[in-house]
Amino acid sequence: MKINQLRKILNSFGDSVYFEHDLKKKNWFNIGGKSKVFFKADHLNQLINFLKILNNQERLFILGAGSNILITDDLFDGVVIKLGKNFSNITLHSENIVIAGSAVLDKSLSDFASKNHLSGFEFLSCIPGTVGGGISMNAGCFGKEFKDILISVQAIDNFGRVITIPSKDIKFEYRKNNIPDDYIFLSASFKGTKSNQKKIEDVINKFKFEKEKNQPTRVKTSGSTFKNPILQTDKKVWQLIKESVPLNQSFGDACISEKHCNFFVNKGNARFQDMKKLIDHVSEKVLKKTGISLEKEIKILE
Repeated sequence: MKINQLRKILNSFGDSVYFEHDLKKKNWFNIGGKSKVFFKADHLNQLINFLKILNNQERLFILGAGSNILITDDLFDGVVIKLGKNFSNITLHSENIVIAGSAVLDKSLSDFASKNHLSGFEFLSCIPGTVGGGISMNAGCFGKEFKDILISVQAIDNFGRVITIPSKDIKFEYRKNNIPDDYIFLSASFKGTKSNQKKIEDVINKFKFEKEKNQPTRVKTSGSTFKNPILQTDKKVWQLIKESVPLNQSFGDACISEKHCNFFVNKGNARFQDMKKLIDHVSEKVLKKTGISLEKEIKILE
């Protein structure tokens, strides 16, 4: 639909809807242009009404923490949805079960579990994203993934219908699952194991130390660029990149991190095309050198 038509049908949502809204500051790369429509959903009923009015006539993208996305500098011809504070609640449902909204930061969920003496969530302290994004890509580190603690997830489809999916009905694989891409995650329930809080905090501190030592921090990066090709080689993706590409390779202000070569960095004012050229260049060089085709871990919105 054209913007003028969208302005008419979305008029009732007031200041929850923005048109031609800047996305550059809403992602960790600090790269990107504008979205045709940006909707900040305050609560579930508002989100349901919004989706019903759109009636699946627009391309949708759910923006979480913006920690693993590269956004086009051109106008995104669709609707970007950001879930508001009512999707950021965390509650202790029983002695060892936590319910978290999909907009909850992974680190916040880890902290909440620690304070409630629940182990199993420690790895989340090192994942820079939200619960919804983590489930979507089965995020993980230090040998643990979302699938290991997930009980069920509540989602909504593009027509505003709410669905609950038990974890046992989800086929999880490395950094992916079989949940339809057009589902928007609302909340999820997780199961931990009762433990001593000091032991939990020790594990978290150990993980944080390892991450700080091996990964770039406090720079404009978007986390791991490529997935580890676990079915093709025992080597990690950073090893393949190191063997295949000069690590000083850059396009404009888009460069490879000196600390971890699977992390790409905007060292100043990189444009979308700069970063995309770097990603494509590295992928091509690795394929030529090793015969391995890399799969991107970051999402590209264009």
